[in-house]
Amino acid sequence: MGLLLMAILASCSSTKHVPEGELLLDKVKINIADPHSEVQSTELANYLRQNANHRVLGGLKLQLAFYNMSGKDSTKWYNRWIQRVGTPPVVYDSTLTRASADQLHMALSNRGFMNNVVTYRVDTDSAKRKAKVDFDITLGEPYYIRSISYDIPDERIADIILADSAEFNVHTGDLLNNTQLDEWRQSITENLRNHGYYAFNKEYITFFADTAAGSRAVDLTLNSREPYRNDRMPYYTEHRPFFVRNVTYVTNYDPLLMRDEYWGEDTVELSDGVRVFEGAYRYLRPQVLDDCNHIEPGQLYNVEDIDRTYRALGRLSVIQQINIDVRPVGEVDDMLMVDAYVLLQPDKDKTISVSLEGTNSEGDLGFGVGVDFQHRNIFKGAEVLSAKAKVSYESLSGDVVGLINNNYSEYSTELGITFPKFMAPFLKRSFKRKIQASTAFTVNFDYQARPEYTRVIAGGGWRYQWTERSRRMSHTLTLLDLSIISVPKFKEQFYDRIAKSLLRYSYEDHMIMRMGYNFYRTNKAEMNVLQMGRFQRNVFTIRANAETAGNLLYGLSHLSGQKADDNGSYKALGIRYAQYVKADADYSLTHYFDRRQSIAFHVGAGIAIPYGNSDALPFEKRFYSGGANSVRGWGVRTLGPGSYSYDRNDSVSNFIYQCGDIRFDVNLEYRAKLFWVVELGLFLDAGNIWTIKDYEGQQGGVFKFNKFYEQIAAAYGAGIRLDFKYFLVRVDMGMKAHNPASGQEHWPLLHPRFKRDSEFHFSVGYPF
Repeated sequence: MGLLLMAILASCSSTKHVPEGELLLDKVKINIADPHSEVQSTELANYLRQNANHRVLGGLKLQLAFYNMSGKDSTKWYNRWIQRVGTPPVVYDSTLTRASADQLHMALSNRGFMNNVVTYRVDTDSAKRKAKVDFDITLGEPYYIRSISYDIPDERIADIILADSAEFNVHTGDLLNNTQLDEWRQSITENLRNHGYYAFNKEYITFFADTAAGSRAVDLTLNSREPYRNDRMPYYTEHRPFFVRNVTYVTNYDPLLMRDEYWGEDTVELSDGVRVFEGAYRYLRPQVLDDCNHIEPGQLYNVEDIDRTYRALGRLSVIQQINIDVRPVGEVDDMLMVDAYVLLQPDKDKTISVSLEGTNSEGDLGFGVGVDFQHRNIFKGAEVLSAKAKVSYESLSGDVVGLINNNYSEYSTELGITFPKFMAPFLKRSFKRKIQASTAFTVNFDYQARPEYTRVIAGGGWRYQWTERSRRMSHTLTLLDLSIISVPKFKEQFYDRIAKSLLRYSYEDHMIMRMGYNFYRTNKAEMNVLQMGRFQRNVFTIRANAETAGNLLYGLSHLSGQKADDNGSYKALGIRYAQYVKADADYSLTHYFDRRQSIAFHVGAGIAIPYGNSDALPFEKRFYSGGANSVRGWGVRTLGPGSYSYDRNDSVSNFIYQCGDIRFDVNLEYRAKLFWVVELGLFLDAGNIWTIKDYEGQQGGVFKFNKFYEQIAAAYGAGIRLDFKYFLVRVDMGMKAHNPASGQEHWPLLHPRFKRDSEFHFSVGYPF
């Protein structure tokens, strides 16, 4: 169906909407006669003032084809809609072609190729009403930096600049790249502003490039200029550092009503030089703002202190908008001074949402109702109180004789509170303010009634979470996560069925008391940077998790002299507890060929080891494979472990046995934006799970170094995605390529059968 649609779109006349006497710009190509390792034609495409309509799948202009499906009558709504969804034809413009050549020449000159030559050729086809443009580039030999010297009359500024020389991005031997020189100016300016030089800007840094006749070697001199005349600061006649005089917090700032002065009867002094103007609406304790403040009166002005204050205040969810306005004051006691005004606008402190869902499982009707309540400022310290409750019910038709319950029902609640600070004893206040962590406490209760059993899960948690600068790195330290699982009622036949399986541990009374650490790292630029036109070609993400459970309880059991039960297990509060260690990590890299095409790579692995008080991992802590985010030729939990072969007619057994202690996944995916919100994905997946022990019922599941590579499953497939900016809907179809399961076709790639080898997946978001 998809291929048919593409064929229909591609068959439309590409010049249908090109005005008479004009030409469609069909293709633009950049040819580099003497390619240099520093220059790629794909990079130079960004400097073109006019480019052809985007192509996908080897040359199809789907966006243009979709636009051309519309008629020329703009009064009809469907014509307007189709044209809005598609992309109009690019009409060749000779003026823009000349401008593109000039832009290419300038861009190459800025990168050190001063003697580059850019010419262009236009090939027109009047019959087809199309034009092709070729830009031919001769780079020439580049100019390079032979030496770097400094002309900085102010010794204080010279000391600050040269102390940071190890971090300079320009070195001898580099090409004379103007972009890098401008970045160097900016980094020097930021460094000086972090040392008090509030009024310093990059225009005070200039470069002089000296070249001998006929030579491409450049002797570069960095110069520092004296301040320009400034009517706003007539006293600023030489570069001098500024100090902070006062810091004023305005908690209820209104740009339409407020004036320049923010103090009076409603002002609260936090410390010497720091005050809070609350106005009539007092919603935050002053101490909270004091904890967030990093701008210290009497100290040198420092941009990093401003940024730290922004980040600290940004963690307070009751605040909607933050603006820090720094204003020069002038000379006070022979020192240049600034005042800082921290202008805050509050957000709604309470929200409530209700969710409803309905189900129909082969005629058994059901419903679910959920309520979420959140108070973002429960104690006037930006503490977030969240309460969740959900009720689910599904009727059970047919013969219910002998069952414990005649329906499926679940009642769950969760209560949590998050404090915007690091709550821990024996730690210095300076450390807590620096790390800017949040502390969360949660308790939860879940009652499950099923025809075969009744299960109760209760627990709680205590964790810390903090984010590094620019939100590119985050950490979560779970100090305590406790789950107590109780099964007060169960049907004997159900227990007999799982008695010899790994699943029985999840349906016996047991306890999991764990601690863990999660790490996240990415280089993805913030949205405001991308909106400024910067193109990020490579984006990576790293996720890593580690946790351990039962060690403290196991140590207490031994210290107290407790005796093990008949199964060799120790108990806490009369309940058997789990003991294990688990770690897993994932790395993904997306390379963007342009703004509409990319290729993404992902690799992930994990291992979990039970020991001490456990012979096997709790079922919910084991790994599984298959599904929308794994090897997509298999459904969720239908792959592995190892060469284990599942029974398509016994979903319960599959659920019980298709889990493992080791996982490995590797994925490769090509992504292309087709038209409107529609994207295409083509993928290759590989991976599996294994056990570390030879468990009963999981034949062929043990990881062995000399066999595991033979048990790696592989799949291929395609998918359609709908990108609505705020969320992405994904439908993927995967086909098995290599099936390691014993007794099944090992190479369905060579003998495909659609019904046997295909799986469809519906999900939200990219798989990695």
